[in-house]
Amino acid sequence: MGIDFEEWFHPELIQKHHKPKSPELYISKGIDKILEWLRKNETFATFFVVGEILESKPELLDKILDNDHEIAFHTMHHTRLDDSISKESFSNELKQFSKLTNKKSKGFRAPSFSLAPSSSWVIDTLIENGYVYDSSVVPVKTRLYGIKNAPTSPYLISSKSINQHDPFGKIIEFPLLATKLLGKHIPAGGGFYLRALPLSIIRSAIISSNKLETPATFYIHSWELVPELMPKVNLPIVDNFITYYNLKKSPQKMTKIIKEFEFTSFERFLSSNLNKFNKSKEFNSS
Repeated sequence: MGIDFEEWFHPELIQKHHKPKSPELYISKGIDKILEWLRKNETFATFFVVGEILESKPELLDKILDNDHEIAFHTMHHTRLDDSISKESFSNELKQFSKLTNKKSKGFRAPSFSLAPSSSWVIDTLIENGYVYDSSVVPVKTRLYGIKNAPTSPYLISSKSINQHDPFGKIIEFPLLATKLLGKHIPAGGGFYLRALPLSIIRSAIISSNKLETPATFYIHSWELVPELMPKVNLPIVDNFITYYNLKKSPQKMTKIIKEFEFTSFERFLSSNLNKFNKSKEFNSS
C-alpha cells in the first residue's frame, strides 16, 4: 500500500492549468485523519511524500514514522521525469529529501508514473543514494503513463532495462496492479481507476494477483482520502473528469478494499519476502 502524499496543487492535470505562487497547504491538514484511518484498519503503508511538503511541515515525518509507517521519495515538487528535470537537479532533490528525512527513505515513485526509457538514468541515481526499490511502473500504456508489456510482478530493474527483468539489477521494481477488461489490459491499482472501476473488478484483480503469489501493489492519493479538503479548480472537461470523478466516494471504496485484503508497507513486505526472492534464479519470470 502506497499513499502518494501530495498537496491539492500537485496533480499533473492541475499543474497544467493552475500554478499558485504561494499556495496554502490544505491536504496536509488531513494527516491525522489518514493515520487514524490506517490504525483503525490495522494497515501499514508507505507514504510517497512530495518533499516541499516536508519543508513546510517537518512534523509530518515524525507523525508518519511514529505510527510505524514508512517514508519514500516522490520528488521535491511533483515534477514529471522528462526534459524539465536534469540528472543534476534530480540528484540534488534526492539529497535534499535525504536531509529532510534523516536518510529514512529507501523507495521512490515517479510523479504520474513518468518513469520511461528516456528517464531510466534515474535508476542509477537511486542506486548511488542507497535506494532499494521503486514503484513507478504501470504495466499498461495509458494516455498519461505506462510501459506496455512490463512485468506484472516484482522484478529487478536497471537503467538499461526498465521494461523487463534484469538479473544484474540492484533496484526492485513493484509494478502497479493491472487487470484485463473486455480483452484490454487496464490499470487497477488505485487513483482514478479506484474511483472509476466497480469494486468487483478491483477485487477480482487482487484475487488473481494473489493466486499467482504476486503482491497487488496499490496506491491512493492523500487528497483522495480527505476529499473534503480538496479545493475544486476549474479544468478542461477531460482533465476535470479524471481529477474529480467520484472523488467523494474514494475513502469508502478504499476502506472496503483494505478491510477485505491485508495490505502492508513496501519495506515490511521486503523484509518478509526478500529471502524468497534472493533464492530464485530470477526475481521475476514474467
